[in-house]
Amino acid sequence: MYAIIETGSKQYRVEKDTVLSIEKLPQDKGASVTFDRVLMATDGDKVTVGSPTLKGAKVTGEILDQYKGDKVIAFKMTRRHGYHRTRGHRQNLTRVKITGIKI
Repeated sequence: MYAIIETGSKQYRVEKDTVLSIEKLPQDKGASVTFDRVLMATDGDKVTVGSPTLKGAKVTGEILDQYKGDKVIAFKMTRRHGYHRTRGHRQNLTRVKITGIKI
């Protein structure tokens, strides 16, 4: 059994006990979180597709950690003009363990 959920304007394929890193959620470490934007779910051979979401379907998870991702460097340069700029960015992320899928 697996489901496709949407969070942070991104889609993830999740199963029970899957650990994934998503954009930061406001809850603290150890809190329970519910994803109600379930786009598709399967249970064996039965595939259920929403339009756009499945009504009544929920995916629950537990927040394991709040952390910052790897640094991404944005470098701009113009040739022969002495212009260069370097910017760094570290995205705030949340590590979530999926505990259950309800269709």
